[in-house]
Amino acid sequence: MNKKDITFTIGLTILMGVIWALGELVMGLWVAVIPKAHIFWLVGIIVVTLAISVWHSMIEDESDLEDPKRAKYRRKTQKRKKK
Repeated sequence: MNKKDITFTIGLTILMGVIWALGELVMGLWVAVIPKAHIFWLVGIIVVTLAISVWHSMIEDESDLEDPKRAKYRRKTQKRKKK
């Protein structure tokens, strides 16, 4: 797991926590719902968060597929061509 994946996971978790809290506020203050709706809302948020996280982890990051030595060589040769 690289830094980009960890940042995505933490950001996703924070975003879904905020969405969950806003939903709880709406259900608690303005919309009258049955008590089990809060449980379904929580389970729904967890399932969506896990689905997005798994989907993101399945995407192949092409930067990992390139050999670091070749990437360094390519960067150096591109700099020379620009001059």
